[in-house]
Amino acid sequence: MAKNQSIECLWKKIQDKAQEVSSSEPALGSYMQTNILSHDSLSSALGLLLAQKLQCASVPEGALHDIFHLVFSANASIQSIANDDIQAITQRDSACHNFLSAFMYYKGFHALQAWRASHWLWEQGRKSLALMLQNRISVVFGVDIHPAAQIGKGVMFDHATGIVIGETAVIEDCVSILQGVTLGGTGKKTGDRHPKVRRGVLIGPGATILGNIEIGEGSKIIAASVVLKDIPPHTIASGVPAEVIDVMQTDSPAEKMDQSLSG
Repeated sequence: MAKNQSIECLWKKIQDKAQEVSSSEPALGSYMQTNILSHDSLSSALGLLLAQKLQCASVPEGALHDIFHLVFSANASIQSIANDDIQAITQRDSACHNFLSAFMYYKGFHALQAWRASHWLWEQGRKSLALMLQNRISVVFGVDIHPAAQIGKGVMFDHATGIVIGETAVIEDCVSILQGVTLGGTGKKTGDRHPKVRRGVLIGPGATILGNIEIGEGSKIIAASVVLKDIPPHTIASGVPAEVIDVMQTDSPAEKMDQSLSG
C-alpha cells in the first residue's frame, strides 16, 4: 500500500488547491470559501458538505449539520479514516488528480463518510436516526448500506451508483468496489447472512455476491459475476455462477485496479 500523508498535510493540500481554484475560477470562489477555506479541519468541512448534500424539506441542512457535528466530535478517528479513504481514491482512480476533487466531487466518498456517521449512531443505539441517514444516502447518492454493516478504512467506492451492502456484511481495509455491486443475502434468512470481503479485494462493476460467504484476501471478482460460494485468497473469480479461473500475482488487486481476467 502506498504511504499515506498525515491528516494535517492532506487538509493543507486541499485548502491550497481550493485557494488556487478560487483564484482561477471566480465563479467558484464562494463555493470554495463556504466548503473548504472557512474550515479549520477536514471533519468540520465534511460535516457541512454532507449536510448540504443530504438535506431535504423534512430534514433540513441545519439538523443534519448538528448530527454530523455530534458524530465527528465524538468519534476522534473519523478524520483519520476519511483521510485514508480520500487517499485511496487519488492513488487508485486515474481520473482523480488531486485531494480537493476527491473530497468535493466523488459521491462514493460522500456516501461512505455519511454511512460512517450512520454506523456510529447505530452502535450508540440511535437506530431510528441511523436508518433515516441510510435512507437519505440511498436517495441522494444511489448507495444503500445498512448502518450495521462493518467497513474498514482505505476503501474506495468507484462511481458508486447502485452499490448495495447488507446488514451483516463485512468489508475489511483497502478494498475497491465499483458501481452496481451487491453484497446481499440469499433470501429471507435471518442472522449472519451477508458476505465477508477481506483485505485487498477488488470487486468489478455489476458483481453480485450473495450469502454468508468469504471473499478471500487479495482476490479479484470480475465484472458481472455472481458469487455464491467462498473464493480463496489471492485468486480470480469470474462467471455465473463464479468459479476460480486463475491466481493473483499481486497481493492487493484493490490498489492495482486491473479489472482484466489476468492476475
